[in-house]
Amino acid sequence: MKAIADRRLGSALLADGPRPTAPADVVRWFGAVQAQDFGPAKWSLGQRPQWAGLAIRPVVPDGNDNTTMRLGDDKSVRLPSAEKYSAQVDKEHRWLPTLAAQVPLAIPQPLAKGVPGCGFPRPWSVYRWLPGEHVTGDGITDPIELARDLSRFLTALYQIDPTGGPEPGPHNFSRGGDLQAFDRRCRGAIADLSDIIDAPCATEAWEAALANTRAAPSVWFHGDMNSTNLLVRDGRLSAVIDFGCMGVGDPACDLVIAWTLFSQESREVLRHAMALDEGMWARARGWMLWQALIQIASARRAGASDTELVRLQFGWRENPVRVLEDVLDDHLQHS
Repeated sequence: MKAIADRRLGSALLADGPRPTAPADVVRWFGAVQAQDFGPAKWSLGQRPQWAGLAIRPVVPDGNDNTTMRLGDDKSVRLPSAEKYSAQVDKEHRWLPTLAAQVPLAIPQPLAKGVPGCGFPRPWSVYRWLPGEHVTGDGITDPIELARDLSRFLTALYQIDPTGGPEPGPHNFSRGGDLQAFDRRCRGAIADLSDIIDAPCATEAWEAALANTRAAPSVWFHGDMNSTNLLVRDGRLSAVIDFGCMGVGDPACDLVIAWTLFSQESREVLRHAMALDEGMWARARGWMLWQALIQIASARRAGASDTELVRLQFGWRENPVRVLEDVLDDHLQHS
């Protein structure tokens, strides 16, 4: 956990520094910690000489699956942070143009695809830069309107023809698939955390999610729906970014944002605006339960005294312990 904090602190401190353009300057600028994360992008841009003179600077907050940098004024570079994220490059280039024409908000526009080389071992991408500010729980001026805006986007996404789209699998860590795949680990986390959570209630909520299997046809889903992937301009939702975990399957995984971003009133607005039935909502609770549990368990293994860093890293409205409590309260209200 400390490594993540140190890396983000380094990015924040450097964000307002000078804008080097030479590869050697980039390496020196980011220093020993950042050189391996950011340096290869400049070297890889040798594959795109028309952009090689543009300044590169880090994007704060950064992602987890990819390192993202601003390239000049109107582009961004995304480099997968590990081999397991590399398949997302081809997937986004294949499907984002199709989705973009059918959703009511801006989404990333791929401009170029790079190949491994020049010191970087994985494929990478250049996108059109999308202006806006990341959504934060404290910075939401009208959560009700935000919930309505998001409901319109997700409803439109779920109505796009899914023919040929990627089914859940390793490329997106089984997001949108059957929750049964996580059953053993989820029950293990509940048992391990039984001293700080209501384990019987968590087990009941998890089993309710498993029991409500999806009968409807598969649809497109985003797969990583959290506040760090939402942009706002002039107080309104303007763009949705980072489709690396997208696929075709059960969209209940997207609805974790009902708890990570929204409080009870705006959460209910989102649910009713999307006309979500009890089965979908139960599975959404299951996805949120699973995510909160693994974050709490991960923090405990790392020796963290609290889970506040997790909240900051993923842009959650509350820390995962509090989010878990909200999920269990919701289960009790709707069961």
